[in-house]
Amino acid sequence: MSVVPLRPLNRRFCAAPMMSWSDTHCRYFWRLLSKHTMLYTEMITTGALIHGDQQRFLHYHPAEHPLALQLGGSNPTELALCARMAEDAGYDEVNLNCGCPSERVQNNKIGACLMAEPHLVAECVAAMNEAVGIPVTVKHRIGVDEMDDYDSMRHFVDTVAGAGCQTFIVHARKAWLKGLSPKENRDIPPLQYDRVTQLKRERPDLEIVINGGITTIEQSQALLKELDGVMVGREVYTNPYLLAQVDQQLYGDETTAVTRLDVLDAFSDYVADELKRGIALKHMTRHILGLFQGVPGARQFRRVISEQAHRPGAGLEVLAAARQAIVEGATAYPFAEV
Repeated sequence: MSVVPLRPLNRRFCAAPMMSWSDTHCRYFWRLLSKHTMLYTEMITTGALIHGDQQRFLHYHPAEHPLALQLGGSNPTELALCARMAEDAGYDEVNLNCGCPSERVQNNKIGACLMAEPHLVAECVAAMNEAVGIPVTVKHRIGVDEMDDYDSMRHFVDTVAGAGCQTFIVHARKAWLKGLSPKENRDIPPLQYDRVTQLKRERPDLEIVINGGITTIEQSQALLKELDGVMVGREVYTNPYLLAQVDQQLYGDETTAVTRLDVLDAFSDYVADELKRGIALKHMTRHILGLFQGVPGARQFRRVISEQAHRPGAGLEVLAAARQAIVEGATAYPFAEV
């Protein structure tokens, strides 16, 4: 399946790859909020893609474009094969994960541990570039364990750029492979945006996208004065309506931002189709719990979904009841924007 993207690739604002979160249902929901945001899949390991259910791992809705597939692996031949699968499936980009600090992936030489082997990463990127015509990009940290000086990160980038990578997505925290959990690695190591902006100043010909700790449009706008793009993770998941401002504020789109209720109604249509395919309601509605954050009725909205969506046979009536909670909240507070 090859699908031509509806618009040119632009990484000015990206929604991060997040394990167990950014699945196809989540990405479709995000796309309802923003037409321009670059979306990334969860990390898929080369072993899972080569030996597992390719159709399941590569499945997405055509509306998700522009869309990148993130791969985890360190074998150039296997990564090249998986990159070809991504291109054949119609993905717009393939991204190599060099930032995940999980011990499970370390054992298979995947993720942040690869920062200590820049020449291997360069071999992987070269093999993927040889195999496909879509962009091959790398997501990495500013450092790993004791390798945490700026020069080491720049050496990593220069080595990989020499293999043909032009886009680097930099998580502005180092990773501790021992002693910190993946969750702690997202919070405890301090953010060092200055290293990422320095990298862009010294390597202006590379596209540098920054990731880590970004929570507002205003913060994104400030970072975009020095960098090519921003990538936001947890904030767009817990507060997804942030995405409704992206097209207008960051891409200059003059169309009116969608309302939360319009998004809910459009997602309900999607849910109806997915229910017919046999997808359980709970797998889709878990991603929309934050849609009405800060709006009257939001707590009841979340409660209805949390208590009812997991029940056997649950269907659109759950979304209808959750919607009614918001409508009633808006009636009680007529100036609330929903």
